[in-house]
Amino acid sequence: MPRKKSIELKKRKKDLEVEKIRKIKPTKMKKERKIKEKALYSNVNSMVKTAQALQKQRKAEKRRLKSLGLYTLEEAYDKVKKNGVPISFRAFGGRIERKSIYSVKVGRKRYIPSPVLQDWVQLYDKFYTVRQAFTSLKKHENINFRAFIGRIEKKSIPSIKIGTQRWIPKEAIESLTHVADNYYDVAASVQALHKKGVKIKRNAFERRLDRGRIPHEKIGGRRFIQKETITELIEKEQARRKR
Repeated sequence: MPRKKSIELKKRKKDLEVEKIRKIKPTKMKKERKIKEKALYSNVNSMVKTAQALQKQRKAEKRRLKSLGLYTLEEAYDKVKKNGVPISFRAFGGRIERKSIYSVKVGRKRYIPSPVLQDWVQLYDKFYTVRQAFTSLKKHENINFRAFIGRIEKKSIPSIKIGTQRWIPKEAIESLTHVADNYYDVAASVQALHKKGVKIKRNAFERRLDRGRIPHEKIGGRRFIQKETITELIEKEQARRKR
């Protein structure tokens, strides 16, 4: 590919999915979560104090505690299943043991406060666990779990840690699957060009990106080029060779 002859490529419209992922800010999520947890645990502390007072009076029977909003493990799991959260009883109990789901002790028995349970169900509506997020993205992109974790650690995939568990916004994964379906990263772009007989070294291709000669998007520190742009580049390079 001669260096002196430049090719004009169309600039694409703003991609709303790309804009969406750029607007997801972990610092903002953490701030909002801190405010929510403050209100949540204030409510829970009030419930626990009432339950402990009943316990001292020996009036803390299961029915009264349930009316306060304190559920046994079995009752809490039933609520979770009714809300469509895909988790087994054993895994749910494990979360409570590992304290990723907050619980309280009244007397000798452990209970899960209803505000905590509602909050946890709502998290499942808005977020994926790390494994769920990986499974969803893997359907669209050839990526292994270790590389996926690496992206989270490098903050190219936004996440938030709540308690002992890390959560990934569903919006972020939806946008990343859109990117995986409609864009090439730099390595895949060069590979696509080579397959069509357009020979270019990776560093030369990256220089074109640096100079703005190839329209691209920067997402999570990585550069992506729309597949339509690469198709256009291939067609124009092939047409130029035929002259």
